[in-house]
Amino acid sequence: MALSRQMIVYADEAVVVADKPAGLLSVPGRGPDKQDCLVSRVREIYPDALTVHRLDMATSGLIVLGRGPDAQRALSKAFENRRTEKLYVAVVHGSAPDEGEVDLPLITDWPNRPRQKVDYDIGKPSLTRYRTLSRDDTTSRVELEPVTGRSHQLRVHMLAIGHPIVGDEFYCQDIPAPRLLLHAEHLAVPHPLTGEMTYCHSPAPF
Repeated sequence: MALSRQMIVYADEAVVVADKPAGLLSVPGRGPDKQDCLVSRVREIYPDALTVHRLDMATSGLIVLGRGPDAQRALSKAFENRRTEKLYVAVVHGSAPDEGEVDLPLITDWPNRPRQKVDYDIGKPSLTRYRTLSRDDTTSRVELEPVTGRSHQLRVHMLAIGHPIVGDEFYCQDIPAPRLLLHAEHLAVPHPLTGEMTYCHSPAPF
Protein backbone atom coordinates (compact mmCIF):
# COMPACT_ATOMS: atom_id res chain seq x y z
CA MET A 1 0.00 0.00 0.00
CA ALA A 2 1.10 3.56 -0.67
CA LEU A 3 1.96 6.10 1.98
CA SER A 4 -0.75 8.64 2.69
CA ARG A 5 0.62 12.19 2.60
CA GLN A 6 -1.34 12.82 5.80
CA MET A 7 0.98 10.36 7.55
CA ILE A 8 3.96 12.71 7.10
CA VAL A 9 4.02 15.10 10.05
CA TYR A 10 7.39 16.72 9.31
CA ALA A 11 10.15 16.33 6.75
CA ASP A 12 13.35 18.13 5.79
CA GLU A 13 16.74 17.20 4.34
CA ALA A 14 17.72 15.11 7.40
CA VAL A 15 14.56 14.01 9.20
CA VAL A 16 11.17 12.50 8.47
CA VAL A 17 8.52 12.18 11.17
CA ALA A 18 5.55 9.97 10.30
CA ASP A 19 2.30 9.14 12.07
CA LYS A 20 1.99 5.34 12.07
CA PRO A 21 -1.53 3.92 12.13
CA ALA A 22 -2.40 1.08 14.50
CA GLY A 23 -2.03 -2.34 12.87
CA LEU A 24 0.91 -1.39 10.63
CA LEU A 25 4.39 -2.77 11.30
CA SER A 26 7.15 -0.22 11.92
CA VAL A 27 9.73 -2.28 9.97
CA PRO A 28 9.46 -5.36 7.73
CA GLY A 29 8.75 -8.66 9.43
CA ARG A 30 9.67 -12.18 8.41
CA GLY A 31 8.01 -13.52 5.29
CA PRO A 32 6.61 -11.93 2.12
CA ASP A 33 3.28 -11.16 3.82
CA LYS A 34 4.96 -8.87 6.37
CA GLN A 35 6.85 -6.52 4.06
CA ASP A 36 4.28 -3.73 4.15
CA CYS A 37 5.37 -1.42 6.96
CA LEU A 38 5.84 2.23 7.81
CA VAL A 39 9.48 2.35 6.70
CA SER A 40 8.74 0.84 3.28
CA ARG A 41 5.89 3.29 2.76
CA VAL A 42 7.99 6.30 3.77
CA ARG A 43 10.74 5.18 1.38
CA GLU A 44 8.31 5.49 -1.52
CA ILE A 45 8.66 9.26 -1.04
CA TYR A 46 12.00 9.48 0.81
CA PRO A 47 14.17 6.58 -0.45
CA ASP A 48 17.02 7.45 1.94
CA ALA A 49 14.88 7.16 5.11
CA LEU A 50 16.38 4.81 7.71
CA THR A 51 14.96 3.31 10.89
CA VAL A 52 15.82 4.95 14.23
CA HIS A 53 13.24 3.47 16.61
CA ARG A 54 10.00 1.50 16.49
CA LEU A 55 6.47 1.32 17.81
CA ASP A 56 4.58 -1.90 18.48
CA MET A 57 2.35 -2.90 15.59
CA ALA A 58 -0.75 -2.26 17.71
CA THR A 59 0.42 1.21 18.81
CA SER A 60 -0.20 4.28 16.69
CA GLY A 61 1.68 7.55 16.62
CA LEU A 62 4.90 9.37 15.87
CA ILE A 63 8.07 7.75 14.55
CA VAL A 64 11.20 9.61 13.41
CA LEU A 65 13.44 8.37 10.61
CA GLY A 66 16.85 9.65 9.61
CA ARG A 67 17.55 10.55 5.99
CA GLY A 68 20.86 8.86 5.34
CA PRO A 69 23.28 7.05 7.66
CA ASP A 70 24.69 10.20 9.30
CA ALA A 71 21.27 11.45 10.34
CA GLN A 72 20.25 7.96 11.44
CA ARG A 73 23.38 7.67 13.59
CA ALA A 74 22.85 11.07 15.23
CA LEU A 75 19.20 10.35 16.00
CA SER A 76 19.96 6.85 17.30
CA LYS A 77 22.58 8.31 19.63
CA ALA A 78 20.06 10.86 20.91
CA PHE A 79 17.65 8.05 21.80
CA GLU A 80 20.44 6.06 23.43
CA ASN A 81 21.48 9.06 25.53
CA ARG A 82 17.86 9.93 26.42
CA ARG A 83 18.00 13.33 24.77
CA THR A 84 14.58 12.86 23.25
CA GLU A 85 11.11 13.65 24.60
CA LYS A 86 8.32 11.09 24.18
CA LEU A 87 4.78 11.31 25.51
CA TYR A 88 2.01 8.81 24.90
CA VAL A 89 -1.72 8.92 25.56
CA ALA A 90 -3.55 5.75 26.64
CA VAL A 91 -6.94 4.73 27.94
CA VAL A 92 -6.59 2.31 30.85
CA HIS A 93 -9.03 0.26 32.87
CA GLY A 94 -10.14 1.56 36.24
CA SER A 95 -9.55 4.78 38.11
CA ALA A 96 -5.82 5.46 37.84
CA PRO A 97 -4.02 7.59 40.46
CA ASP A 98 -3.51 11.26 39.66
CA GLU A 99 0.17 10.74 38.89
CA GLY A 100 3.12 8.55 39.75
CA GLU A 101 6.05 6.44 38.58
CA VAL A 102 6.38 2.76 37.78
CA ASP A 103 9.93 1.55 38.37
CA LEU A 104 9.91 -2.18 37.60
CA PRO A 105 12.59 -4.22 35.76
CA LEU A 106 11.44 -5.96 32.59
CA ILE A 107 12.60 -8.94 30.55
CA THR A 108 11.21 -11.04 27.71
CA ASP A 109 8.84 -13.80 28.81
CA TRP A 110 10.53 -16.31 26.49
CA PRO A 111 7.92 -19.12 26.60
CA ASN A 112 5.27 -16.52 25.75
CA ARG A 113 7.21 -14.04 23.60
CA PRO A 114 6.73 -11.33 22.47
CA ARG A 115 5.18 -10.82 25.91
CA GLN A 116 7.38 -9.17 28.53
CA LYS A 117 7.30 -9.58 32.30
CA VAL A 118 8.57 -8.05 35.52
CA ASP A 119 11.67 -9.83 36.81
CA TYR A 120 13.49 -8.44 39.85
CA ASP A 121 16.49 -10.76 39.41
CA ILE A 122 17.53 -10.33 35.79
CA GLY A 123 15.11 -7.74 34.38
CA LYS A 124 16.47 -4.52 32.84
CA PRO A 125 15.76 -1.25 34.68
CA SER A 126 12.58 0.33 33.34
CA LEU A 127 10.90 3.56 34.38
CA THR A 128 7.57 5.07 33.33
CA ARG A 129 6.01 8.31 34.59
CA TYR A 130 2.26 8.78 34.29
CA ARG A 131 -0.36 11.48 34.82
CA THR A 132 -4.12 11.02 34.69
CA LEU A 133 -5.86 13.44 32.34
CA SER A 134 -9.50 12.42 32.89
CA ARG A 135 -11.70 9.61 34.18
CA ASP A 136 -15.11 8.13 33.46
CA ASP A 137 -17.04 5.32 35.14
CA THR A 138 -14.75 2.50 34.01
CA THR A 139 -11.58 3.95 32.47
CA SER A 140 -8.94 6.65 32.83
CA ARG A 141 -7.18 8.64 30.14
CA VAL A 142 -3.51 8.93 31.03
CA GLU A 143 -0.37 10.58 29.71
CA LEU A 144 2.64 8.25 29.77
CA GLU A 145 6.30 9.17 29.65
CA PRO A 146 8.68 6.24 29.05
CA VAL A 147 11.97 7.33 30.61
CA THR A 148 13.49 4.07 29.37
CA GLY A 149 12.46 2.36 26.14
CA ARG A 150 11.93 -1.34 26.82
CA SER A 151 9.71 -3.47 24.61
CA HIS A 152 6.06 -3.34 25.78
CA GLN A 153 7.20 -1.16 28.69
CA LEU A 154 4.09 1.01 28.93
CA ARG A 155 1.78 -1.96 28.52
CA VAL A 156 3.43 -4.08 31.23
CA HIS A 157 3.93 -1.20 33.64
CA MET A 158 0.29 -0.16 33.52
CA LEU A 159 -0.76 -3.78 33.94
CA ALA A 160 1.56 -4.08 36.95
CA ILE A 161 -0.23 -1.27 38.81
CA GLY A 162 -3.66 -2.72 38.06
CA HIS A 163 -4.62 -0.50 35.12
CA PRO A 164 -4.01 -2.39 31.86
CA ILE A 165 -4.41 -0.48 28.61
CA VAL A 166 -7.78 -0.96 26.92
CA GLY A 167 -7.60 -3.26 23.90
CA ASP A 168 -4.31 -4.94 24.82
CA GLU A 169 -4.45 -8.40 23.25
CA PHE A 170 -1.37 -9.59 25.15
CA TYR A 171 -2.06 -8.34 28.66
CA CYS A 172 -5.81 -7.72 28.90
CA GLN A 173 -7.46 -10.37 26.76
CA ASP A 174 -10.61 -10.69 28.86
CA ILE A 175 -11.78 -7.16 27.96
CA PRO A 176 -11.71 -6.86 24.14
CA ALA A 177 -11.66 -3.61 22.19
CA PRO A 178 -11.28 -2.73 18.49
CA ARG A 179 -7.65 -1.70 18.98
CA LEU A 180 -4.98 -0.99 21.57
CA LEU A 181 -5.74 2.47 22.94
CA LEU A 182 -2.12 3.63 23.04
CA HIS A 183 -0.80 6.48 20.88
CA ALA A 184 2.60 8.20 20.66
CA GLU A 185 1.31 11.77 20.70
CA HIS A 186 4.39 13.94 21.27
CA LEU A 187 7.96 13.51 20.06
CA ALA A 188 10.92 15.88 20.25
CA VAL A 189 14.42 15.08 18.98
CA PRO A 190 17.62 17.09 18.53
CA HIS A 191 17.96 17.85 14.84
CA PRO A 192 20.93 15.98 13.32
CA LEU A 193 22.21 19.09 11.53
CA THR A 194 21.57 21.89 14.03
CA GLY A 195 21.19 20.16 17.39
CA GLU A 196 18.07 22.21 18.05
CA MET A 197 15.00 20.34 19.29
CA THR A 198 12.44 19.47 16.63
CA TYR A 199 8.96 19.13 18.13
CA CYS A 200 6.10 17.14 16.59
CA HIS A 201 2.58 16.45 17.81
CA SER A 202 -0.13 14.05 16.67
CA PRO A 203 -3.43 14.08 18.58
CA ALA A 204 -4.63 10.64 19.68
CA PRO A 205 -7.35 9.30 17.33
CA PHE A 206 -9.42 7.98 20.25
